[in-house]
Formats: sequence, C-alpha cells, structure tokens
Amino acid sequence: MKSYIFITEEGITYQPDSESPEPDIENCQVIGFAEGNSPEEAFDNLIEENGYLLETSFDEVICFELKHRDYHKFAKGFSLSDKRR
Repeated sequence: MKSYIFITEEGITYQPDSESPEPDIENCQVIGFAEGNSPEEAFDNLIEENGYLLETSFDEVICFELKHRDYHKFAKGFSLSDKRR
C-alpha cells in the first residue's frame, strides 16, 4: 500500500500572537493521512478511520502521495527564525 496526505485550501489561519480580526496568512490545512493502493482507496480509508470529517464544513480535499510509506521517519523540521539572522 501507498501512503497519502490529504489537505485542503479551505479554512483560515492566524499567525501566533496575532491580534488581527482578519486572517493574515494563506495556507493549506492537513485533513489527515491514510494508506491505500490508489488515492481513491486511501480517501475511502481516511473517511472510514475519521468519520467526523463528514461533519466538518470542509469540502474540497487534495491528495498527494508520500514518497515513503514511513514518511514520518524522513521528516525534517525547519525554523524560520534561523533564516532571519
């Protein structure tokens, strides 16, 4: 089976410590992760494992196949503050 990430461009996000009443950053939000032999099968598995998603107001979901099945073992974190120096 392959691993997939599901995201949406719907919704809004604020920067930490933001006092603005308006969202001040455009982003994508992670809906979840699932496995399957195809994106369609993985989407079905995502819904089966996270039925509450059907109760949210999200509608448009984008699927990306992850290169590694154990994607979390290959994750690399970055800090924007390191680039601000």
